[in-house]
Amino acid sequence: MKIISKEILSEEEKKVLRELWNEEYPARLNCKTMQDFELYLNGLLNTKHYLLLDDENKINGWAYTFLRENEDWFGLILNHKFQGKGNGSLLINLIKSKNNSLNGWVSDGENDVKQNGLFYKSPMQFYFKNGFTIIPEIRIENEKLSAVKINWKAEKKI
Repeated sequence: MKIISKEILSEEEKKVLRELWNEEYPARLNCKTMQDFELYLNGLLNTKHYLLLDDENKINGWAYTFLRENEDWFGLILNHKFQGKGNGSLLINLIKSKNNSLNGWVSDGENDVKQNGLFYKSPMQFYFKNGFTIIPEIRIENEKLSAVKINWKAEKKI
C-alpha cells in the first residue's frame, strides 16, 4: 500500500472515489450522479486529497482535508476489504501530521444501511483509538446525515 497526495483529482479518480463513496457510506449519502459528486467537491475550500493505492495502483482509500468556517475538516473512506488492517490509521496519521487540528462528522448510530443492504458500522471506535474526541453538543441532523462532531488537536510542544 502507498499513499499519494494531490490537490486536483483526475476525472478517472473522481469516478473511482464516487463509487467508493457510494459503496462504503450509508445509502442516504449516495451521490447519485457525477454532477452531485462534483458539486460536493467543488464546495470544499483549500482541499488536499490523499489516495491509498494497492500494489496495482487501485484506489482503496481516500482521506481529504478542507477548510470550513476557519476550521480544518476532513473526510475518510476506506474500502471495507481494507478495514481493520491499519490502513485507516495510516491515512489518519498522515493528515494529522499535516494539521494542528481536524474536525469531522461521524455517524454514531447503527441504523444506516449501505447501498448493498448491509448495515453501516459507525467508525466511532476507530476515531477514539486515533485520538479524536466527541463534541456531543454539536450534531448534524437532516435527511442525509445524523452525526456528531469529532475533533483532534495536536499536542502542544514544550
